[in-house]
Amino acid sequence: MHTQRSITFFHSPQTRSTSTFILLEELGAPYELRVLNMKAGEQRQSAFLAVNPLGKVPAILDGDTVVTEQVAIFIHLADRFAQAGLAPSLGDPLRGAYLRWLVYYAACYEPALVDRFMKREPAPPMSSPYGDFDAMIDVIDTQLRRAPYLLGDTMSAADVLWGAALGWGMAFAGVPRLPALLDYAERIGARPAAKRVEERDNALVAAHEAALVA
Repeated sequence: MHTQRSITFFHSPQTRSTSTFILLEELGAPYELRVLNMKAGEQRQSAFLAVNPLGKVPAILDGDTVVTEQVAIFIHLADRFAQAGLAPSLGDPLRGAYLRWLVYYAACYEPALVDRFMKREPAPPMSSPYGDFDAMIDVIDTQLRRAPYLLGDTMSAADVLWGAALGWGMAFAGVPRLPALLDYAERIGARPAAKRVEERDNALVAAHEAALVA
């Protein structure tokens, strides 16, 4: 059956691909893990550049189809394994909000977070994709003060993405540790799928560091 074909997943621990790893576990999707040691530069070798010329993870192969870009991967996988119930269907009234929050992550949160992390001044509001940092964060904080998940009482793949992103952002990139954001990130991060991936990522990091000194 189509839904039983394994996904080839290119991953490096403690990178943006960790959230895709968690999503695959949440979906119960069959996948083959291809780990790249980015500390050793494996993402710049020809074998992976043939998959993603930018040398970035995550990336997946679904049969002969290459999917890169984190949000595209999330949309593809959650629809592909729809039986897990993490993506509203095309006719569901929640579909638009679901897509909104996924794209808001890529179009607004990521650029703002990179500017904040790199201590760069944002572009003028008329040119900035996210306006200003505080306004961008307030949008997501306001939503999470209203309900436990981005779609209300229903968890979706968007929460897998945002839970990991906000957790990292509050720990390392200057995202304000607002009560609603903290509670949300901790709740998503405490899920069994996230804990499994955290354990595996920690083991991979140790193995990669050991390989560099071997």
